[in-house]
Amino acid sequence: MDPMPSSAPTRSSGMTVIAALWAAATLVVLVIGFREAIFLVPTEATMGNLQRIFYYHVGHALWAMVFPYINCIASLAYLYWRRRDPLKALAADAWALAAAEVSILYVSIGLITGMMWARPIWGIWWTWDARLTTFLLLWLLYVSYLITRKFSSTGQGHTLAAVISVFAAIDVPITYMSISWWRTQHPSPVLRGDGQLDASFYPAFWWNLAGWGMWGLFLLGLRYGLERRRQRAEQEAALEAIEASLELTQ
Repeated sequence: MDPMPSSAPTRSSGMTVIAALWAAATLVVLVIGFREAIFLVPTEATMGNLQRIFYYHVGHALWAMVFPYINCIASLAYLYWRRRDPLKALAADAWALAAAEVSILYVSIGLITGMMWARPIWGIWWTWDARLTTFLLLWLLYVSYLITRKFSSTGQGHTLAAVISVFAAIDVPITYMSISWWRTQHPSPVLRGDGQLDASFYPAFWWNLAGWGMWGLFLLGLRYGLERRRQRAEQEAALEAIEASLELTQ
């Protein structure tokens, strides 16, 4: 009797096709967003063409406050499963790492584009404004998260990093609401209140928000897959080492 064929290669090839289609759709949306932001949207009356960086800054900054929650949920799942079901804990940990890396990438881009925008408008690269400070704190928390995972000498690096992710999740609503709670130099919210956009700016805003969100999700899935592959390779190497040691003792 022939052995039953494994479904793993079929599942892997199916995921590859989905990833390729997602990447292609993301590229299309980003191209449309670029065309809207650079060529079609009207020039803003006060800031002129400099305002066009807004579509990249705000898109990344908003998504930088979404991915931390994926990281936090996955980290809490890891803490729950690490003793109950180690295999599920490994999968959750892979999602947590992927989300943390995407988070720090998006926070970094948000900080850099914000400073590029601030220098000609405010005349300074940085100010210890409530929004900027809490957003920088989010970046520092994720730097700490990754360093803790990589260099902890206690063997509890993943657990300690999961606790840091909770503090990052707490910082996110503080960052988001800071311009409502305190007087800040940062502009008012663009989707409500005094900073609301003119209707002619919304197509560029929504296309870029969608495109950079899709790109972040693509990176999230890609990084998860790479981490899961690394985990499996590590498990296989450990099993081979155990088998080799057993052979030596016989």
